[in-house]
Amino acid sequence: MKIEINKKEGAFKMEAQGSGPFSVFVDAGEKAGGNNQGARPMELVLMGLGSCSAIDVISILKKQRQVLDDLKVQVSAKRDEENIPAVFRQIHLQFILKGQLEAQKVERALDLSINKYCSVSKMLAKTAKITFSYKINTK
Repeated sequence: MKIEINKKEGAFKMEAQGSGPFSVFVDAGEKAGGNNQGARPMELVLMGLGSCSAIDVISILKKQRQVLDDLKVQVSAKRDEENIPAVFRQIHLQFILKGQLEAQKVERALDLSINKYCSVSKMLAKTAKITFSYKINTK
């Protein structure tokens, strides 16, 4: 895996390019001297966690023959602001699912993702307590 990052205009604005044709803009907040023209690096980590787990969950539910119509993942986190680096100490993922889903199968899929399959989760679990909850909407 290779990533290329190129500095753009402004103090900290950068464009990150992965293996695909899409790029992501990264910047620091105004408080740190940036211009708010991209995601913060630690936000990208949480985005990686949420999307990694979402991919797992979609795949597992499909194998369980569950009908998933929609999925939203809301990720919240607390950092150790008293130390540098300010690593994540607590992360919570709230999954909001829509479809014809059995709660037991959803819970199993979420547990497998967070605690077994998601590579991002496994890395972050070394410094943060990761929890999850879910809500199933049928309409």
